[in-house]
Amino acid sequence: MVEDRQIFEPPEIFNLADYYLDQRITEGRGERTALRLPDREVTYREVQRLAHHFGHALQRLQVRQEERVLIALPDSAEFVGALFGILKIGAVVVMVNPQLKPAEIAALYDYTRPRCLIVHHSVVASFRQAVAAEDNRWLVVGGPEDTPSSFAALRDGASDEFETAATHRDDAAIWLFSGGTTGRPKAVVQSHRSFANTTELYAKQALGYHEDDITLSVPKLYFGYATGSNLLFPFSVGASAALFPEHPTPEIVFDQIAKHRPTILINVPTLVNRMVADPTAATRDLSSIRFATSAGEALPVPLYHRWKETFGVELLDGLGTAEMWHIFVSNLPGAVRPGTLGQVIPGFEIRVRDENGQDVADGEVGRMWVRGDSRATCYWQNMAKTQEALRGEWFVGGDLISRDADGFVTYCGRSDDVLKVGGKWLVPQEVESCLLRHPAVKECAVVGCEDEQGLMKPYAFVMPKERTSTLEEDLRQFALERLQAYKHPRRVVLLDDFPRTHLGKIDRGKLKTMV
Repeated sequence: MVEDRQIFEPPEIFNLADYYLDQRITEGRGERTALRLPDREVTYREVQRLAHHFGHALQRLQVRQEERVLIALPDSAEFVGALFGILKIGAVVVMVNPQLKPAEIAALYDYTRPRCLIVHHSVVASFRQAVAAEDNRWLVVGGPEDTPSSFAALRDGASDEFETAATHRDDAAIWLFSGGTTGRPKAVVQSHRSFANTTELYAKQALGYHEDDITLSVPKLYFGYATGSNLLFPFSVGASAALFPEHPTPEIVFDQIAKHRPTILINVPTLVNRMVADPTAATRDLSSIRFATSAGEALPVPLYHRWKETFGVELLDGLGTAEMWHIFVSNLPGAVRPGTLGQVIPGFEIRVRDENGQDVADGEVGRMWVRGDSRATCYWQNMAKTQEALRGEWFVGGDLISRDADGFVTYCGRSDDVLKVGGKWLVPQEVESCLLRHPAVKECAVVGCEDEQGLMKPYAFVMPKERTSTLEEDLRQFALERLQAYKHPRRVVLLDDFPRTHLGKIDRGKLKTMV
């Protein structure tokens, strides 16, 4: 009930740079390790000094409060310093994947209209090819230090002190991009209040982050899931985050675990699958990890059990959205029910409703409605979508869920992914979970495609561990023997790899064009 919601109410004048960073210094934690990097450790006081230098550099470029600043940096101390430096001057953070192609960069630049771009020297050529911006709009990190746009030049002589802007708790703080699996990403405008609210309710109260934790993340910091779990959440309690710039592979992640001995691992199903399939998995020591989280994609039940049996580490599946910033329903340590997303985090409220907005009975599938004080302000330049999805206190997205009598939530796919085959509803995740039980399947996705008669049928796209001449038919029969006949894939397409979205999810829209 609404009356039972836990409320986190920040003061009216509220800035995330103070909440996550400056308060750690005030508490006497300035010399604690904040960041664990490949070549060194960085204290909270050093992060604060770096943030102040970024603040001064941005002011020299005449960036003003409420203007947007784009970050395209690898996971590093500079990423963290830039993020807090932007917040300190009261500007708005826009994080993007630094490996974007020029056409994607140009589209995002035109859409977000940033006052300044903070770009790593290793990718600045791609960004300059895509963006015709004046020199006073660039802040280049690394590389030659004698150019006017280099961070080293613009921070030269800057004070180690900086006065944090007096932002309002409802001012825009960070733009996130919706993580849908089709279409152009939409910018979700989130406030200072939202990030602190989820930190208090999910990170501190539900998961119990504490100052002795060490976090390590598979997704990179530009992805909102990692921004929270591997930066903001540990910083809120004086813990430390391990960062590495490389693309995550099982070998790299295993090596980072051995090096830093994290207590919390932030993961996604794709890497969960690759880690358990790695030939060295049985020899890897993950005993330092008290729990791992999984989000971003559905976690199949067979994959959960393979992970638990291989590593002995609890894996907490959960669901979050950019529109509600981060996770609001999750399995929790000691209370995991495989195949479900767990229960709603106290402080949030979920309803399962039909297309008319009426609550459905326990166990029935409906559209997810969620409310809480982490709700976004709007979708940038998209009033129609804003009005459709943000209804009063509620966010109404495209996720379909069911909830049992104990309050455990099961994910049933996206409303635009669920198929009607022969007049019956089909949830692709059920077929995917079945196929993943086959020993030859490394990764798979099921989407709806029209057959020769124009009828919607399930097609399976599979990345195999090894190919055989009969594998496509073997997989069709494997599913047919275990599922109702209408659910089995009418065709199996073998792929060497999947097309992916800007957040690394399987791009289901592109799969539909590949048949």
